[in-house]
Amino acid sequence: MATTRDAILDELKKLELPDGGDLVSRDMVRALSVDGGTARFVIEAPSPDMAQKMEPLRAAAERAARSVPGVDQASVALTAHGGGKPAPSKEPPSLKIGGHPKATDEPVRPAGVRSILAVASGKGGVGKSTVSSNLAVALAKQGRRVGLLDADIHGPSQPRMMGVNQRPASPDGKIIEPLQAHGVTLMSIGLMLDPDKAVVWRGPMLMGALQQMMTQVNWGELDVLIVDLPPGTGDVQLTLCQKSAPTGALVVSTPQDVALLDARKALDMFQTLKTPVLGLIENMSTFHCPNCGHEAHIFGHGGVQAESEKLGIPFLGALPIDLDTRLAGDSGTPIASGDSPMAQAYAQLADRLVQGGMA
Repeated sequence: MATTRDAILDELKKLELPDGGDLVSRDMVRALSVDGGTARFVIEAPSPDMAQKMEPLRAAAERAARSVPGVDQASVALTAHGGGKPAPSKEPPSLKIGGHPKATDEPVRPAGVRSILAVASGKGGVGKSTVSSNLAVALAKQGRRVGLLDADIHGPSQPRMMGVNQRPASPDGKIIEPLQAHGVTLMSIGLMLDPDKAVVWRGPMLMGALQQMMTQVNWGELDVLIVDLPPGTGDVQLTLCQKSAPTGALVVSTPQDVALLDARKALDMFQTLKTPVLGLIENMSTFHCPNCGHEAHIFGHGGVQAESEKLGIPFLGALPIDLDTRLAGDSGTPIASGDSPMAQAYAQLADRLVQGGMA
């Protein structure tokens, strides 16, 4: 499809920018791919302010791509350096909706949720949140009723990855209405607080916040609630496992030895808390050069699978380092929502969970 790709770029060169140049000469086109009759790419603006003004240009780029013979559909996402989708002008609501968060001894498992899957990692930076969002979307595409709870309270990223920034509503001042994105019901602390403010809370506040997002959110009837946990083995993990009785946990790690050291601690934590570990996922397993096709093992390869075999824990799959996955997450459209090879990899992972009765 190289000729079709080049033809699309030729059409995009005709779209001039207000401050000079075009999308191609200004190097704003990212992750251009053509699959069948569908073209996909990302326009990466130099700043969030400029991105706000580029929606007409994004629409024009879609039309330009569709004008190329052989292209029936075009999907163009808009993102920005260090910005992504602009935040809403209204100040997000306080977490004090329905009362100041307080830790309680009551169970915090939502009544309408059949299965709770905790997605965890021993350390940060291994792609746990990316796996969580894409797995949620992949399960939703298979017809499951899916919820996604961003429990990484100190570093919530799901609003950005799922492309939502609206204020959650609370008509009665007690129950919070979650948002919907890509077929998934979503709730995150990032939607409740000022996105530029650090969450400087001690343990009881963290535990109370998790409990409120579990019990005061109108989750409705769900086949599975995916909980994107913070890295490590702290208060949030302890509260979830002791009070919500999750169906099981998925542990994400890169194959490098340093990451596996921390992943073992996460596995030991779940064993101590008597939460079943349903499987291990190796992320950033390989890198395929888009130019020459060479495969490189930047963080090693196969370490997570070897660990799973050693411990007798199912190995659920290996996911490569992928530029399109990063761009899709930054633009708020998870890669699993499409039909690329990476989307198919997440579909296979979701299918394993469904076939195993986990989701």
